[in-house]
Amino acid sequence: MSETVIEFKNVTKTYKLYKNDKQRLLSVFSKKVPYKAKKAVDNISFTIKKGESVALFGKNGAGKSTVLKMITEVAYPTEGEIKVKGRVSALLELTSGFDPEFTGRENIYLKGQLSGLRDSEIRGLEDKIVDFAEIGEYIDQPVRTYSSGMKARLGFAVNVNINPEILIVDEALSVGDAAFKNKCVAKVNEIIEKDNVTLLFVTHATGIAKQFCKRGIVMKNGKLLLDSDIDNAIRRYEKIVKTKA
Repeated sequence: MSETVIEFKNVTKTYKLYKNDKQRLLSVFSKKVPYKAKKAVDNISFTIKKGESVALFGKNGAGKSTVLKMITEVAYPTEGEIKVKGRVSALLELTSGFDPEFTGRENIYLKGQLSGLRDSEIRGLEDKIVDFAEIGEYIDQPVRTYSSGMKARLGFAVNVNINPEILIVDEALSVGDAAFKNKCVAKVNEIIEKDNVTLLFVTHATGIAKQFCKRGIVMKNGKLLLDSDIDNAIRRYEKIVKTKA
């Protein structure tokens, strides 16, 4: 039986919403500053096994991004427990972690080190990343000179080639032109099938989700509505999309 690599136990994440930045600053020094509590995630529980490919569906504001932030430890739960086992590569903000003054090649090493790789491991992956990014001689130019598309290509190339054990994709497959998009889709499929990587795929594109995933989780207003096979999950999500609530 496959081991559990992601586990949420009764997880709630509550954000404090203040009227303005001044009140937010004052709240650092005083607990008396008024705020509105917003539950971005409300008492959810689920487990994902090694090698599973799971789609996470929900309209904007459903809590999907908060779930991803907690898995990647950008945010932490207010209540409950989260366990994550394995190296996580998150295709969320593809260009996050880049230093604009470093060259593309230098940023490959920077991102690799942030992911816990040794320099010797990064050297072994360097040519593969450079070839995948397809940005030519710009790889040795400062990232500040790149277009947004070039930065996204490099970000994707780094994240999918650092041998992740858990891959989180949040609408990142819209990178570049049609040919490069197809290349990205093929690469994700390859690492799922070849390396037994666990995939958590967050998207509004149900057709693409069905290409990768056999299971789907549907969220609404911070709550987990359904955890089922991908066809049932898509039907439930599409029903939610059609409603105004």
